[in-house]
Parts: sequence; structure tokens; C-alpha cells
Amino acid sequence: MIAGKSVLAFVMAGGEGSRLHPLTAERSKPSVPFNGRHRIVDFVLSNLVNSEIFSIYLLVQYKSQSLIEHIRRTWVMSPLIPHHFITVVPPQMQHGPEWFQGTADSVYQNLHLIDLVKPDLVVVFGADHVYRMDIRQMVQFHLDTRADATVAALPVPLDQTRSFGIIRTDSAGRIRDFREKPETADPMPGRPGHALASMGNYIFSADLLVDALRRAHKKEGHDFGKDLLPAMAETNRVMAYDFATNRVKGMREFEEEAYWRDVGTIDAYYEANFDTLGERPKFCMLNGQWPIFAAPDHTEAAQVHDGHIRTASLGAGVVIRRAVIERCLLRRDVVVEEGAEVSQSIIMDRSVIGPGAQIRRAIIDQYNHVPPGMRIGYDLDEDRGRGFHVSENGVAVVGKGQLKP
Repeated sequence: MIAGKSVLAFVMAGGEGSRLHPLTAERSKPSVPFNGRHRIVDFVLSNLVNSEIFSIYLLVQYKSQSLIEHIRRTWVMSPLIPHHFITVVPPQMQHGPEWFQGTADSVYQNLHLIDLVKPDLVVVFGADHVYRMDIRQMVQFHLDTRADATVAALPVPLDQTRSFGIIRTDSAGRIRDFREKPETADPMPGRPGHALASMGNYIFSADLLVDALRRAHKKEGHDFGKDLLPAMAETNRVMAYDFATNRVKGMREFEEEAYWRDVGTIDAYYEANFDTLGERPKFCMLNGQWPIFAAPDHTEAAQVHDGHIRTASLGAGVVIRRAVIERCLLRRDVVVEEGAEVSQSIIMDRSVIGPGAQIRRAIIDQYNHVPPGMRIGYDLDEDRGRGFHVSENGVAVVGKGQLKP
């Protein structure tokens, strides 16, 4: 209960994540590893649980097995407390043979779950962003403004509008126009060079959401941003919630205010990981008052036998043998052999960096064995020739298990 209202959450976790390939070659976007021992989905689930929203349906679709296993191991709610659950829901095909056709359709296909729980409010959040948010504050805004629907929003540069739903509000914050990923957009009043963008996080009054989903379905409208919300803005009170006003306990003074990243591309994902590093990171993973929960880890502590290490995150079970590590994130059970040099890179679980190997500005996915002396990230044409992916900003990516022992 929040402010006397029962709340049900739907988390959109079915994203294919094609722009994150090859990290999404065998897993969905929300299950891509992040930082030392997390997955991207852990951020939205942690925000919901920290906000005391405990009734959560996770809607999955593409390559979902990795995500399902992560939820099973990490996110077990007490079975003794009614309405405390995190349940994975694949397409049920109750209205036909189709998979989810879009974000709104995924909730429409699960209207029976709303009828089962009978909440006052339904929150619909995405599963592929890195941020902290006290959702209770957004719920209170929704109630105070007597909104039918509320959209979390923040300013983005005009050259990024094609990646977001762009909204225009009146002086009271009521949404008067909602356009999904427009080619161009008008700047915000008082913020030249920026437009107001939807974060993909919504709150609805439950009865109105059910009616809106049924109307959208009749018109073959399958998406919240493209179909349902623009239609609701014409007939209902749809408000924009300013994410910059949200305050989370335990934040450090040096952290970036209103930190939020859409990690939908390799370069955005790479930069967001490094935003968590250093003595004064933009986003500090350590926050005892608003933790980002992760899978329990029974691996032994990291071991450094010798070498040079500067600004690094070392996961459990890491072994470093007389190597150079500079500004890196090494996840669980990574081994870096003697003479290797690794800089500005993300090395994922159970990968081995062979003796004398040199790696810079790279992402090495799980279960890779980099051969002795191999150089990655130095000659990008050579990396492409080996079948590695190279991002627009020159980050070399080795797919899961691409380099065999």
C-alpha cells in the first residue's frame, strides 16, 4: 500500500536488444550483466522493492531463459505474505496465437492478472535502464494531481529525440502532445537544445488503464508510447512527472543528480558501466539506504598475487597473476594471467585473459579464453576480421564463448 492505495507493477522485460548485439545474442536485454554482479533488470526491481511495491509481474519474451534463471536465483519473495511476489510471465496467448505485439499488448494479454489482484493503481516500468528512483514520490504526484495516467519524464538533447517518446506539456504539467521517436522536436520552454522525453515509466489508475487497453486493442494499437498514451492524452488527464525532483536516500554529493541511462547501445552500456567506477563516480553502486540487489554469491574472495591495479571493480573469485589492470570491471571468476595488460575494459564472468594478452576499450563477454599474446582493441580492422563486433565509438566486443580454450 502507498498512500492508502494498492499498487500492482508490470515490468516490461521482453526487449530483444538488437542494438546491444552481440551481448544479446543468447540473452534478452534486461538480463545483460552490469557492473560487478548485477543484471540490468536488477535496477527496476530494486527500485520497486525499495519503494515498497511488492506485487510484480515480469513480462518476458525474447531469449528469456537467462533472465528467468536470474529471477529464480535472486528475486524470491516470501511465499507467506499475500501479494508479495515477483512472477515471470511469458506470453500466454489467451487472445490468439501471437506473441506480445508491443508494450501495451503485453499488458492487454494479461488483463486477467489485474482482475486477479484488483489494485487501485498499476505501474508499468521498463527493465532496461540504469537509475535509482523512489517510485512512491511519483505515486504521490499522481494522486495529488488527480491524474488518470502519469509519465516519468526528463530533458534530453534535441539530437537524441529519435530514441525517445517526446512530450509537450502545458504550464500545469499536463501532457498535450505525445510523439514516439520523432525525427525532430521543438525545444522545451527555457531549455534550448533540449526536449522533454518519456522514461518509459508509467502510472495508471487501474480501471482507466483496463478501458484504455481495450480501446487500443480494438484499433490494433499495441504500444504505450505510440498508441495508448497519445490517445489518452486527448481524452484523459495525463501528467508528466519530473524525474529531476525525485530524491533517493543515501545519495552522495558527488553523484550526478537524476542519473538515468538508457543502455540500449554498446557505447551507452559501456559508458554507464564506467560511470560506476572511481572515488567519485557519477552513479555509486554502494548505497546501504537504497541498495541495488544482486544474486547471492558463494564464490571465494578475489585474489591478487601481484601486479599493478588502478581504479578497478573486482568480482568474487577473480584471480590476477602479475598483470596490469587499469580502469576495468572484472566480474566473477575472471582470471588474468601473468604479463597480461587490461585497460578500460569490461571482462565478464569466467573469462580467462591469457599470458601476455593486451586488451583495451573492449567488452569480453562470458566464457571466453583470450589466447596468450592476443591484442584486442588496438587494431579495430583486425578485430573485425576476427569476427569481433566494433561499436561506433570503437569499443571491441567479443561475444559469449567466442574464443575457446
